Amino acid sequence: QVQLVESGGGLVQAGGSLRLSCAASRRTASSDAMGWFRQAPGKEREFVAAINWGGGITSHANSVKGRFTISRDDAKNTVYLQMNSLKPEDTAVYYCAGRRGGGVTSSREQYDYWGQGTQVTVSS
Repeated sequence: QVQLVESGGGLVQAGGSLRLSCAASRRTASSDAMGWFRQAPGKEREFVAAINWGGGITSHANSVKGRFTISRDDAKNTVYLQMNSLKPEDTAVYYCAGRRGGGVTSSREQYDYWGQGTQVTVSS
């Protein structure tokens, strides 16, 4: 079972930047896709970005396009989410997730394993 550990969250002012990391306990299968989701208080967990582990294909939610970028480092078994121009509405717990043998998707039901999340708070 792959364990995912997120880090890099914190408190930042609007307009600032953070980089989240998601470290896997072991190498994921080359066919696994990885994604970032977020959940704000009282709201459902929503898709943020995803990347095909092997091919570097990415997908970003419209709400973060041009501001957030997902990437991965195969050698470190780590996925990143670079977040720039942060807004108060980006405040949420951010979760990393993995999808076995699948491509990028925004559907959280299709992800098989999840991290515990890291809090991001953006002050106005």
